[in-house]
Amino acid sequence: MRLSLSLLALGLTSVALPALAEEVNIYSHRQPELIQPLLDAFTAETGITTNVAFVDKGMAERLVAEGARSPADLILTVDIARLKQIVDAGVTQAVVDPVLEANIPATLRDTDNHWFGLTTRARIVYASKDRVQAGEVTTYEDLADPKWKGRICIRSGTNDYNIALLGAMIVHHGEDYAKTWAEAIKANLAKKPNGGDRDQIKAIAAGECDIALGNTYYMGQMLSDPETKPTAEMVRIDFPVFQDGGSHLNISGVAMTKAAPNKEAALKLMEWLASDEAQRIYAEKNHEFPVKDGVARSALVQGWGDFTPDTVSLSDVAAARPAALKIMEEIDFDN
Repeated sequence: MRLSLSLLALGLTSVALPALAEEVNIYSHRQPELIQPLLDAFTAETGITTNVAFVDKGMAERLVAEGARSPADLILTVDIARLKQIVDAGVTQAVVDPVLEANIPATLRDTDNHWFGLTTRARIVYASKDRVQAGEVTTYEDLADPKWKGRICIRSGTNDYNIALLGAMIVHHGEDYAKTWAEAIKANLAKKPNGGDRDQIKAIAAGECDIALGNTYYMGQMLSDPETKPTAEMVRIDFPVFQDGGSHLNISGVAMTKAAPNKEAALKLMEWLASDEAQRIYAEKNHEFPVKDGVARSALVQGWGDFTPDTVSLSDVAAARPAALKIMEEIDFDN
């Protein structure tokens, strides 16, 4: 009863269940519509109920404040820096599990087994099919070229996805180069940064700019929606690379909280999220890249062709986050 009241107080979506029914309580930074198909399939297969609280900001602080009384079993979030921030806050526990080790590549899980990548996505260039020729943008460094002055759209420079990309630029070239690059991107903007990645696609289609930075799966979602497909079809995806590397990847991932009142059920969900079925749903519904070998990307994503993923350590990218955020603030990127 105490747990049920706590869940209701925290705004968790709950279902009336028998007293002994298994459940998993999730704090999620992911939009509910992106993960609900997965959770519904998990419940249908296992009978385990999932309760989700969408926590947009302050997840680590919330877990620290709740301490051992936290009702949360698992954290679902995007961006390696967010995962590392939560782990560094001391609110997660190590999970040593042969299923996770077999299904998730070592490069996409924490060396201390606190976080596990579930999908990857590339941060790439959206380009106007009419105004930008294929091959005009081959590297991220190319975006600093003055030829793009007044032609680039982007969401906030302090958005997690852009900070991670700048962090990767720091890993590749150092802070001084990364700052000069960010200043050049700002000088090339067509308008003040705003909106999300979908808004950048819309801005290109409307002629407000010619290219933008965005994640692959947003394009997949827009092309899969009859209402947004005509807009998305006016825009092409290009996979730039770093001059000494590949296309920037980031992850969505999961971690088990230190409190985890439903540890066994939570582990079952973690294992299931790394299974063939869950990875297939990620690919087909969200157009994200599966992490499990042998699970195909969606047909739509496969149609974009092959690309070379960057091989820099995601942990190194996360470690560069403070420096990247400092750069964006120092150059007042959004203004």
